[in-house]
Amino acid sequence: MIKAVIFDMDGLLIDSEPFWQESENLVFNSLGINTSKEMFEIFMGKRIDEVVDAMWEIQSWNHKSKTEVVDDIVNNVIKLVKEKGKALTGVYNILEILKQSSIKVGLASSSKMKIIEAVLDKLNIREYFEVVHSAEYEEYGKPHPQIFISTAKMLGVNPNECLVLEDSLNGVISALAANMKCFAIPESGALNLKKFIIANRTLSNLNEFKLTDLESL
Repeated sequence: MIKAVIFDMDGLLIDSEPFWQESENLVFNSLGINTSKEMFEIFMGKRIDEVVDAMWEIQSWNHKSKTEVVDDIVNNVIKLVKEKGKALTGVYNILEILKQSSIKVGLASSSKMKIIEAVLDKLNIREYFEVVHSAEYEEYGKPHPQIFISTAKMLGVNPNECLVLEDSLNGVISALAANMKCFAIPESGALNLKKFIIANRTLSNLNEFKLTDLESL
């Protein structure tokens, strides 16, 4: 029986994946590193420090530390969230549906907490979440399952009593590895949608979610 729904954030609640790509492009290109859509697809859902580590392995750079590069990207994402951030289709609808139910609601994001705070404020949705957790406080980010396991513990439920809503393949893998159910809501331009077949269900947006969906899990 599902007792909690755990939301990812980037690309699920807010259309921030373009902000990440724009910020990573800006910073990596300034370091003389070429980027591509395929590269961002692989990195989607991962922690930014792990992305920067991976880029360093592909092509190291001078002048800036990895920490400075992470900070530059994060600060630019926050700037874009404040300037252009908008809730994705169905966000307020699903949060209201869950608020009227006895289902617990959590947020588990790969983003740093200061980005999560900026998004919650921009969309004015902080009140809906009983628990808000960032992978920056975990040893490993997604696709490792620890962020979801920790979030379930904070919510006071078992992992097998949770449904995760995710837009990235790394997030779906993370949720399933945590022994949770997972609905995938991939972005419309995602490459190779067939890979999301591992999720329990794939939705085109959050408006397709119904409370009765939980009864079949």
